[in-house]
Amino acid sequence: MAGFAHDNVKPFSDKGSKKQQVGDMFDAIAGRYDFMNRFLSAGTDRGWRKKAIRRFEKDRPALLLDVATGTGDMAIMAAKQLNTKVIGIDISKKMLEIGREKIAKENLSALIELKAGDGETINFPDNTFDGVMVAFGVRNFEHLEKGLQEIFRVLKPGAQLVILECTKPRIPGIRTLYNFYMGMIAPQLARWFNQNKQAYQYLSASVEAFPDRNEFTDILDRTGFSETGWKSLTLGVCCLYSARKPAQ
Repeated sequence: MAGFAHDNVKPFSDKGSKKQQVGDMFDAIAGRYDFMNRFLSAGTDRGWRKKAIRRFEKDRPALLLDVATGTGDMAIMAAKQLNTKVIGIDISKKMLEIGREKIAKENLSALIELKAGDGETINFPDNTFDGVMVAFGVRNFEHLEKGLQEIFRVLKPGAQLVILECTKPRIPGIRTLYNFYMGMIAPQLARWFNQNKQAYQYLSASVEAFPDRNEFTDILDRTGFSETGWKSLTLGVCCLYSARKPAQ
């Protein structure tokens, strides 16, 4: 199994596994996570999520898996847009607690179930789900290939995987501004809002190290997926990836 540079980018230090550190990091920032997402992205993350979920409309999935569900934003949007059952998994208990509160307020408990779970060892049988989605989570996998292999395993033949992930802009001027914002401004804003500055420094470092666009679709191809592709969003700061498990 291949290793990737981002697998070794950790939020805090060299001590402890990336998985443990990522879980601790999200537990620490859970209370302000949604606010900071909206603030730092100027609200554009909502539009990205809606576009990702629309990829499932033609499939009409009866059961979706939301890997790295966090506070459940994707699960809530998918349940509303598609009127489908969604199971969300995440390693952060604090994020899941907030997600369950949001789901209850939206009266969506009959459609959405959140569970503690690891995207690299998904606790469901083979060929369970009609679709899998991951919003800003694959970058946090400790072993990227292992996580993608697990997603492939639990997808039904012919079912679709849709991923949103932060990417490095390719337009020179935009990339310079983006690097400055992510490396300097975002961590400072996080500190002002009493968030964990290291979490936003980790965001910048992990995005820089992550294999994006064609590099990432090549990895999906090697994992066994077909119909792989990507679409750049908002001047290249985000990519929407899609792929399918080949029909038998």
